Amino acid sequence: MPAVETTYGGERAIRLTHGPYEAYLLPGWGNLVALRDTARGFRFLREPEAEMDEFRKAPGRYGIPVLYPPNRYRDGEFTIAGRSYHLPVNEEATHNHLHGFFMRIEWPVVDMGEDEGGAYVEMAHEVGEGHPVYAHWPHTFRFAIRYELSDAGLVQRVHIDNRGGEPMPVMLGFHTAVNVPFSEASSADACSIQLTIGERWELDERKLPTGRFQPLNGNEQKMPTGGADPFYEPMDNHYTARPRDGHNRMVLTDARLGLEFVYDVDLQYRHWMVWNNNRSGTFFCPEPQTSMVNAPNMDLPQDVTGLIVLAPGESFSAQSRMYVEEVSQ
Repeated sequence: MPAVETTYGGERAIRLTHGPYEAYLLPGWGNLVALRDTARGFRFLREPEAEMDEFRKAPGRYGIPVLYPPNRYRDGEFTIAGRSYHLPVNEEATHNHLHGFFMRIEWPVVDMGEDEGGAYVEMAHEVGEGHPVYAHWPHTFRFAIRYELSDAGLVQRVHIDNRGGEPMPVMLGFHTAVNVPFSEASSADACSIQLTIGERWELDERKLPTGRFQPLNGNEQKMPTGGADPFYEPMDNHYTARPRDGHNRMVLTDARLGLEFVYDVDLQYRHWMVWNNNRSGTFFCPEPQTSMVNAPNMDLPQDVTGLIVLAPGESFSAQSRMYVEEVSQ
């Protein structure tokens, strides 16, 4: 069956299969934790199957965790369209709110199956009074994520509807954890990355943007065209996105295998975070974000911060894709 309910690491899971591809979604966390090419033994995402206790403590370090709102907000407080928001301070070291509400709660599965394209699963939250998110994000809205597995690889579709009577901000990101390398037949030193970054935001001691840019170092200057080392130094860096040739993406090139793993994200993701777990040498996280870190508190125009505000009845949609291909000559 192309879409079935099963278990993964002792957790309820939805397994998608199509051709050589296999993916696992954990509805209890809203996290697609595995994307594999079973024919070639490739595992593209950092998986928690052998370390589920660690996953439950830190789900942001595995798979494709949902960040809403993404990254850090000073003291957990900000004002948008005349409404004040008070988010819990959950990072004591910086006294910030970190990573939002949707990474540690269960996501209802609303549809799954197979169509002419391949296998799919859709999960969605109907947020309103009584929902666990509503206390800190008091809006009536539907937040749906659909994953499709096909010959094209893995496609992610996000759709957010503002069903309330007031303007609602959209601040969305994904803490995507990519294996380096994605094959046991290779090694990290055979891998390099390309990432469509523009400028690097300067961060202060609380890991919040100052509003100023920093010069890119030599390795960062390679990122837009390829050949950068994902482990050249510890990275917890924040960049503007600068699409190239109509694409906003990360490309992980494995020179030993002659293959590229591509993470092509929607142009509405206007910023990137890059985190490499203190250059652990096993995975790194290219994190697309619609808005910059601490966006509502920045004294910058919305077309710079990327902050999106939906009017009543308006919707937001975005699409991203992961796939593997041979290195272009």
